[in-house]
Amino acid sequence: MKNQRLIFLIVSFLLFVCVRVTAQENKPNIVWIIPDDMSANFSCYGETAVETPNVDALAARGVKFTNAYVTAPVCSPCRSAFITGMYQTSIGSHHHRSGRGEEKIILPDGVKLVPQLFQDAGYHTSVTGWPVRDGKLGKTDYNFEWDRSVYDGNDWSGRKDGQPFFAQIQTPGGKLRGKDPADWDRIAEQAIGRFGNQTPIEAVKLPPYYPRDAALLKDWQAYLESVRLTDAMVGEVVDRLKREGVLENTLVIFMTDHGISHARGKQFLYDEGLHIPLVMAGPGISAGTVRTDLVEHIDIAALSLGAAGIPIPESMQGRDILSTDYTAREAVFAARDRCDETVDHIRSVRTQGFKYIRNFLPQRPYLQPNRYKDDKAILKALRRIHAAGGLDPTQQLLFREQRPPEELYDLATDPFEINNLAADPKYAKELKVMRGRLEYWMERTDDKGRDPEPKAMFESDMAVYITRLRKVNPPQLRILEKNIALMRRWASEGK
Repeated sequence: MKNQRLIFLIVSFLLFVCVRVTAQENKPNIVWIIPDDMSANFSCYGETAVETPNVDALAARGVKFTNAYVTAPVCSPCRSAFITGMYQTSIGSHHHRSGRGEEKIILPDGVKLVPQLFQDAGYHTSVTGWPVRDGKLGKTDYNFEWDRSVYDGNDWSGRKDGQPFFAQIQTPGGKLRGKDPADWDRIAEQAIGRFGNQTPIEAVKLPPYYPRDAALLKDWQAYLESVRLTDAMVGEVVDRLKREGVLENTLVIFMTDHGISHARGKQFLYDEGLHIPLVMAGPGISAGTVRTDLVEHIDIAALSLGAAGIPIPESMQGRDILSTDYTAREAVFAARDRCDETVDHIRSVRTQGFKYIRNFLPQRPYLQPNRYKDDKAILKALRRIHAAGGLDPTQQLLFREQRPPEELYDLATDPFEINNLAADPKYAKELKVMRGRLEYWMERTDDKGRDPEPKAMFESDMAVYITRLRKVNPPQLRILEKNIALMRRWASEGK
């Protein structure tokens, strides 16, 4: 009897192990591919100047979202949001590159990073650039304190046999184009070397609020080359998954961290800064699906957990937009706060038909001084053309010395958000509805940007910027210090 009992226990244990291993092997892998600074300029989204066969192929065998938006138009708040599935304004991570000095940001109780949730469920977790470099993690850029051990490494090749993996691939994307003619020439050489040709400058189409100046055209041409190179990178990732025999059991998600870094794009709440590509393919997703409902980038946290069968925390604000019981949103929201040294406070809400923007600091100019953006050749060109009187009324919108407290755009007739209807009596009802939507969202989500950033936090982060710039770019230090002094003065004046 004792021997029979021992045999029974051994067999039971082996069955348990086999079932557990099988369950682990059947769990889907999750791969996020997230380039920097790139709008939806892919051919499957209607871009005609370049071809993007790899992102197009991903969309063809999966789902393409045509109305995906970020909740922050700049890297670190956006990344702090999608890695937690929470609005950056709810977790206190809304100021760009904050918590980097002596003053730190701690996540609210109960908020966990997505890789930690995957790790707790038995997944191997990694974050990398591309190509993978030994020992180097990919871009994180979170504004809060976090434990690096939530990542097991920088590549899924380090996982155990049969272990499912959650991998992030973070790439430069639009940053590949650089900021000046020398950078544009370099990426042109890359494109010619990779594809055998360069995107014709005649094919470049600029939004109507930018003049067809040579510098802006060359910059946009270089940006399109960065789109092509990013598309090729997507193909390399998919090819690796195929070679390793795991593609069919892998959910591949492609999106960008916000729109193109341009005068009215990155750092602003117009669609150029907020609208992103979002394409995914993998187990359970019907090929060739197109979704036009409004989604937010924080939803990739919830849908990834849902796909892996991991419980989604009740506090998570992202939604599993792939679940069968998902109810489509009526609106999406976004926030822009301090970016580097430049203090700002803007909120927006977007429905299918309208965009409402609230400028909480209306006495400030649209293009406030910002060392990072002002160092770009395109900003220098715009300021030069403006000073020479060469901009038409639409292009001069960027150079207004003050902002209206409210902006309202009819997106059906005005997709470039040029004609502000907030003061038009015919749209008074819509204005009231949109204003109410935004105020309710700010209250419901505990928008921590309603109060000014504490002076101690601002000064703590400015000390980091100054120290770093003194080391890497001394000529720019005086510009940064001048901008910081201006921000202090405007704040003291209540501006």
